Amino acid sequence: MSTFSDDDPLEAAAPLSKQAMAATAAPYLAGLNPAQREAVEALDGSVLMLAGAGTGKTKALTTRIVHLLATGKARPNEILAVTFTNKAAREMKDRVGRLLGQAVEGMPWLGTFHAICVRLLRRHAELAGLKTNFTILDTDDQLRLLRQVVLAHNIDEKRWPPRMLASIIDGWKNRALTPETVPTSDHGAYDHKGVELYAEYQARLRTLNAVDFGDLLLHVIKIFQEHEDVLEQYRRWFRYILVDEYQDTNVAQYLWLRLLAGGHRNICCVGDDDQSIYGWRGAEVGNILRFEQDFPGAKVIRLEQNYRSTGHILGAASGVIAANKGRLGKTLWTDGEDGEKVRLIGHWDGEEEARWIGDEIEAMQGGTRGMEPVSLDHIAILVRASHQMRAFEDRFLTIGLPYRVIGGPRFYERMEIRDAMAYFRLAVSPDDDLAFERVVNTPKRGLGDKAQQKIQIAARTNGVSLHEGARLVVAMKGITGKGLAALKELVEGIDRWHGQVRAEADTHVELAEMILDESGYTGMWQNDKTPEAPGRLENLKELVKALEEFENLQGFLEHVSLIMDNESDGDGEKVSIMTLHAAKGLEFPAVFLPGWEDGLFPSQRSMDENGLKGLEEERRLAYVGITRAERLCTISFAANRRVYGQWQSAMPSRFIDELLANHVEVLTPPGLYGGGYGAAGMAATASPVLSGMQGSDLHDRAAEANVYNSPGWRRLQARSGERPMRQPQEAKNMVIDLDAVSAFSEGDRVFHQKFGYGEVIAIEGDKLNIEFDKAGSKKVVARFIVAADTAGDVPF
Repeated sequence: MSTFSDDDPLEAAAPLSKQAMAATAAPYLAGLNPAQREAVEALDGSVLMLAGAGTGKTKALTTRIVHLLATGKARPNEILAVTFTNKAAREMKDRVGRLLGQAVEGMPWLGTFHAICVRLLRRHAELAGLKTNFTILDTDDQLRLLRQVVLAHNIDEKRWPPRMLASIIDGWKNRALTPETVPTSDHGAYDHKGVELYAEYQARLRTLNAVDFGDLLLHVIKIFQEHEDVLEQYRRWFRYILVDEYQDTNVAQYLWLRLLAGGHRNICCVGDDDQSIYGWRGAEVGNILRFEQDFPGAKVIRLEQNYRSTGHILGAASGVIAANKGRLGKTLWTDGEDGEKVRLIGHWDGEEEARWIGDEIEAMQGGTRGMEPVSLDHIAILVRASHQMRAFEDRFLTIGLPYRVIGGPRFYERMEIRDAMAYFRLAVSPDDDLAFERVVNTPKRGLGDKAQQKIQIAARTNGVSLHEGARLVVAMKGITGKGLAALKELVEGIDRWHGQVRAEADTHVELAEMILDESGYTGMWQNDKTPEAPGRLENLKELVKALEEFENLQGFLEHVSLIMDNESDGDGEKVSIMTLHAAKGLEFPAVFLPGWEDGLFPSQRSMDENGLKGLEEERRLAYVGITRAERLCTISFAANRRVYGQWQSAMPSRFIDELLANHVEVLTPPGLYGGGYGAAGMAATASPVLSGMQGSDLHDRAAEANVYNSPGWRRLQARSGERPMRQPQEAKNMVIDLDAVSAFSEGDRVFHQKFGYGEVIAIEGDKLNIEFDKAGSKKVVARFIVAADTAGDVPF
């Protein structure tokens, strides 16, 4: 076993000179507010720095490190400072150097959890059954090894896809569970095979002298638990422990920290329970909520003075997060100006929402409503789900508004979208060899490299396309096994889809759904149990939705080709588009938060899978979104979304009811439900005070009222001003198909599932103006209406 002394020459660094300490003693404390200074100077014992969004937590954390060094409490090598990203570690080290006025040397234990654990495991590899030169597998190597394990157990790879197994094992490792300690409740959840495969995978890793990323913490935790002398050594070595973003730690990281701090308890954790938004990847908000129980006598210092956002933005964010029960509690404030109120606006549908935001951004560029021009680099659109990006990307590419997608590829560059588009291209043009190459074995059809090589040879030899080459291989039975049957099915499928394109037998939307279904591509993602799969399925739905705006499949493919060709990767200003998760830690002068509708945000999937815990994490995500804005924050929602060609009404997000009215301005574009300018067109009399929203009968009331008429919405309208609002040119000139023949006539008695019985008083194309008996006058799409005398036959 390798050991080191308390003054290991490989790790220790000389303490700072007395001159350096004296020179830096006064300046580094000068710019701190009282709470920050208290957090910096509370050096001994357990400290929780509860730092709200934009409250200068990085400044306080780095100043604390400087204070430890400058006061002689610790040498650089005696401080363990843990971050989640290499970027955060570099920034911390740079800031410490600037505060000290000299380069920081000899801080070997400032880094990410994984980087620090790699160094520890290299020192004690033999205690984990490894050699010091062990290999760390990347994702591809990990999946290849898991595939070998699955096949060795004679298990159908479709039943246990390696990626799904990797996700399950990663989840167990995040909870610090070895194959021997996986709880019985988890065994049955995976057909009693998961733990067996996990054990086999770990055995193969040891044989290969390899680890995956989850093992880095898991092995070190096990070494600490089984070798008290090693643990005590590091407890002496790391005299002070500092942890950034503590709310994002998983169980394994939490155990590792508790083991190391178990002696001296000189641990300072910095975090914000209100910004814990990564539960889906193992983060446990309970770690920060339990801090005072884990470290009795711990000091909790709240950083609440915000240096980022205006008063109205902070007030709106505080109103939303206050509804969470599981929180430590704090109230952000600023000594700056109140600024503009958070803007709230509803739209008819998602495409209208994208048009309006595009127009607003262009107006902000040139300066509008008395504001100075805003750079595109200072504007961000934060969405709950990646599939929402499609409408904005299409719109921005169409009007030539430069944008960048942060944290992932653009919509049409995503893997699942490129795959689906390749299938569509084959349906339009079976001779598209690039498209054929992309999907011939996606999903898996048993067509490996050798089989694909035979198709290539057949095509080249006969001077035909790969599709025709595949037909020849099938006819000659050039391959065997299940690959032959699968290839035959693919060739016939392409023929059938192409025939339907030419005959226009089905609508192109239905055909697109059919292609994705019959090819097995949709099923592939439905059977995939990785965390990414649901999002990919949502993106596919959004792709099909985009087809509705075009006359045929070929027109859509041409549209995508043109807009992708028009993309500019120049270095000029660009609007940032990203998910709310990707936005954490960032800030922008102007932020748009679209899609605030129940089911979309909060996410129905998150609530279904995690109940109240899921809802509270969604609410924290809303809080994170609002607090990204410095000066201007705009929240929007749509009354309708089209899913697979069908209109679906959407309720405004329950989070809208939690916005405090005195911090919000309601804007209503002209023409929405026949409304006039400003809030006047939809104003309703209601109490101006938002109170008693817990247990609100929002949904019951909405069933008897218009989709925009929830209690919170009405109260906000009552407080809103009459200021006119810009309306997108397209919306003003929107063409309604007045020639469409309606199945109803004026005076007909009709029935709507939500609004009940009523009478048609006017018809505008496919929209009906109906006077409902209880809900009043509404404009609704005709497809949601049935004749009153057939209402009893409708399955509700």
